[in-house]
Amino acid sequence: MTGPLDSASDQNRPPSFRLPHALRGAAPLLALLALAAIVGVAGWLGYRLSYDTALARQAERGQVQLRLYAQALESELAHYDYVPSLLTLDQNISALLARPGDPARVAKANEYLSALNTRAGTRVVYVLDAHGKVLATSNWQRPDSYLGEDLSFRPYFQSAIDGQLGRFYGVGTTRSESGYYLSAPLGNRDKPAGVAVVKIGLEPLENRWQGADSQMLLADENGVVILASDPSWKLAALRTIAPETRDRLARSLQYNRAPLPQLPLATVRVLGNGSDALVRLRQGPPMLAQNAALPGTDWQLTLLSNTSQARVAALNSAALAGVLTAFVLLLAAAWNVRRRIVGERLAARAALEAANSELERKVAERTADLSSANQRLQAEVAERIRTEAVLRQAQDGLLQAGKLAAVGQMSTGIAHELNQPLAALRTISGNTCKFMDRGDYATVRANLDTIIGLVERMGRITGALKSFARKGGNGKRSAVLAEAVDNALFLLDTRVEAAHPDLQRDIDPSLAVACDPNRLEQVLVNLIGNALDAVAGRAAPVISLHTSVTGDMVHLTVRDNGQGLSEEAFSRLFEPFFTTKPAGEGLGLGLTLSAGILNENGGSLSATNHPDGGACFTLVLPLARQDVTHAG
Repeated sequence: MTGPLDSASDQNRPPSFRLPHALRGAAPLLALLALAAIVGVAGWLGYRLSYDTALARQAERGQVQLRLYAQALESELAHYDYVPSLLTLDQNISALLARPGDPARVAKANEYLSALNTRAGTRVVYVLDAHGKVLATSNWQRPDSYLGEDLSFRPYFQSAIDGQLGRFYGVGTTRSESGYYLSAPLGNRDKPAGVAVVKIGLEPLENRWQGADSQMLLADENGVVILASDPSWKLAALRTIAPETRDRLARSLQYNRAPLPQLPLATVRVLGNGSDALVRLRQGPPMLAQNAALPGTDWQLTLLSNTSQARVAALNSAALAGVLTAFVLLLAAAWNVRRRIVGERLAARAALEAANSELERKVAERTADLSSANQRLQAEVAERIRTEAVLRQAQDGLLQAGKLAAVGQMSTGIAHELNQPLAALRTISGNTCKFMDRGDYATVRANLDTIIGLVERMGRITGALKSFARKGGNGKRSAVLAEAVDNALFLLDTRVEAAHPDLQRDIDPSLAVACDPNRLEQVLVNLIGNALDAVAGRAAPVISLHTSVTGDMVHLTVRDNGQGLSEEAFSRLFEPFFTTKPAGEGLGLGLTLSAGILNENGGSLSATNHPDGGACFTLVLPLARQDVTHAG
């Protein structure tokens, strides 16, 4: 209520809660601004807490993944450690070091190194003398062979000549191919007679990294990327390279004068553990960077993980925190409103009592209206009962119309069946008179027997047609399935003779179903008639009727080898007046009425397309009780 009640509420409000008149108009705006500020702070705190928590969980998963990558890389490198030391045991290498200038020993050493390189799967294997000159190499047959080159400037040679095992990554000066070099001294470690070197290609590892979700890179002791899931990062520096370091690398040709540009990887924020950080590549999204040292080397493996899922989770948490905060604030506002409403209810009680009397008057009026409406409703119920009776009569008429439509379709064939005996009767009766005049009573008797047979055939045709056309409900609630099929085929005999299909019957003559025989024949005439339409004009038409029993239900399948049912036909198969036949050849009621007859008797009708072609209609009815009355 407004007006006087609001004025009374304002008068009863304590003076300490009154706002200056100039601020009363701005109070709702200030409240909304304060609410938005509180919700924004809650959302920011929820985002930061959820983001840090998600990053911590992602960092734990990343450490496990990083250790797996490091172990795989370490295992791949250790796989070739035996190759340089293996050369110290070979007689061809020992003989070559003893007489470096002997061409025969050089040729044997080259062939041995080539075979060893093929078996080990390395890129190249070669032997240097104590001065760094290549004496023999596995690629001696290639135009860019290392044979005769001076590689004394390479760090791996310096390590091996000092009696240590050399480990070195570099770019080849001959073919500019990068690789991992393993070296070992040959002969006495204190004074080696030569150095054995193996070059390994690390591209298989790099190819496996490219299929992963995260980005991987491996940097050597100089901070230069030597392997990366992104090929464009290769031979880029992770940090600024001092001028003196660049001079040293240029002299050693470790990277074959590559420009070594710095990778634009900027640190956004260092995480709480101090070892992980959020980084950004150019203007891309932030990524979680995690590092691990490769055991036995000065190399560092870096894993860059996408943080989009963590940001999405953080945004969801921020939204949830904001919604919860807004909900709490709205609850507080609702409590304040409720407190005011309690005061207003006291003032509204008097008005409620005055309205109560008015309500009672309206209730009396409404009661009178309801009584009148109840009388109208009873009249509508009686009318609905009459309508249902009329509808049932119309349904029975529709079933009879379906029968008559089938009779109309069979009329041409039945007329043909009757015309043949009538023509024969006319001819035979005329001949009989002539034979009687001649006194040939034996021929007269034979003609009379023929006339009797023709009359009986015409009687069977008209009797079957009369039985099919009459209305159902003759009191019989069971029918022998084989007899019903025989009657249906007899009615369709003319169409069967015209189509001349291969009629395959597999029907148990003892099966009886719970259905009126006349209505069962109507269903069978529809199904077999549709099958005859489907195989009309085919070179080898086939119609198959097969029965089976499952529990207390009998299944009769009528299958043809026609074109089958289309998608549209499946979707509208049991709709009234839907037919795929040409205009004037069907009402579209056959399947609808058949399904209704079977449903009334506790059965069903379904359709499928056979895998070998054609349509299959399956009729299902309950088994009849033992006291079956055979259809005549």
